Amino acid sequence: MIQKIKNYIFIFIAVFLFSINSAMCLEVKKIDLDDAIQLSLSNNLDLQAARIEVELAKNGVGIANRLKNPEFNFFYNLGRAGRSEPNMLGVSQTLEIAKRAPRKKLAKSELLKKELDVKTAEFTLEMDVRETYVDLVGAKTILQDLKEQKELLTELLLQTKKKYNAKKCQETEVIQAQIALNKLETEINSANTLVNLRRNDFNKALNIKEDSGFVYDTKEDSLPGETVFISLKTPNYNEKMPAFETICERALDKRYDVKNARQAVDIAQKNLTVVARQKIPDIEVTGGYSFMPASHTDSGNFESGAYVGANLVNIPLLYSYKPEIKNAKLQIEQAQINYESVRNKAQKDLSSAYEKFLTSRQNLIFYKQKLVKDSENLIKISKKNYCEGKTDLTSVIVMEQSYREILTGYITALADYYTDWIDFLREVNSEEFDLFDENL
Repeated sequence: MIQKIKNYIFIFIAVFLFSINSAMCLEVKKIDLDDAIQLSLSNNLDLQAARIEVELAKNGVGIANRLKNPEFNFFYNLGRAGRSEPNMLGVSQTLEIAKRAPRKKLAKSELLKKELDVKTAEFTLEMDVRETYVDLVGAKTILQDLKEQKELLTELLLQTKKKYNAKKCQETEVIQAQIALNKLETEINSANTLVNLRRNDFNKALNIKEDSGFVYDTKEDSLPGETVFISLKTPNYNEKMPAFETICERALDKRYDVKNARQAVDIAQKNLTVVARQKIPDIEVTGGYSFMPASHTDSGNFESGAYVGANLVNIPLLYSYKPEIKNAKLQIEQAQINYESVRNKAQKDLSSAYEKFLTSRQNLIFYKQKLVKDSENLIKISKKNYCEGKTDLTSVIVMEQSYREILTGYITALADYYTDWIDFLREVNSEEFDLFDENL
């Protein structure tokens, strides 16, 4: 029993080390947002599966346009009937009346909905890639900021040690500065972990085959900077944002769920036509060759000829498809209600997302113009006063912690601005929606 446990432990350790070595062998490849989106659209496994649905629907159009296969018939009369009745060899063909065209239109409408589904999946994928991309850049920004704060605290610790060596402060201040630096080190470790988690989320959103040999990373290492707004396709927060009423209608028109709901109404209407046409009887036509051997004719000669016939089939006498027709009408009503519901909810979701985006913009402006600037001046003054002996170390550390919190809040506000814009684009269902272009 003990030996088995040892074996299990050995296997676990071997698998763990192998997984670490495999991960370390993967090359980190930095890509920008456009490349990330294109890479995912071309290689994402879920999207590849969704696109097969379109091919299936295309085949469905061919299936709907099918003709009935013919039947080959042979009639051979036996006994006395065989001496007076001809034998026949022919073919029968059922002709559908007014059914193929509606069936084909229904299949085409269903194909269009599948294409909309794929466009929805593509758009959702783009938004997932954008969101995880921004989240990763935001995590890297926080890590970079904490490292800069580490340099500040390291310098502060050196200054404290110099003052202590010069008998200008107590040893407790050195310990206090060291504790503050050590505490920051734990925050850096957590920030490193967060970066790795966000990188995994980014690669999960890309969802590319594991044999690609790459771990993908963002080209940007920090969020702040006006050029980032361009590279991350986000409106500059300094621009004046339009009122919601001016963008609502054109935003609604771009939503895939609204288009899908409208298409579902069209499918239901075409389905009613297909179902109603089932009441129309089909025609079965037959024809062929008939003959009687010479031994069976009065004249003693081989007699041959042809025969034709027609039948009405599927006559709605015993069953007239009334339940199917009622259901088809109810499906139209249901689809219409669903369309109105989707559009109504979409408007509310758009309004909420846009309001949230505007709030993020206001918070970002406040951080940028007020808090960050004032905090930078305050920490510089506090550090200078400490070096000159005008203030104690505790005050400097408190100022530094406050400054770090404000910087983290600023980065969070900046990340919120990006992600709230992405959330608004999710509601608009448009990657290239322009707030300021009324012609779109």
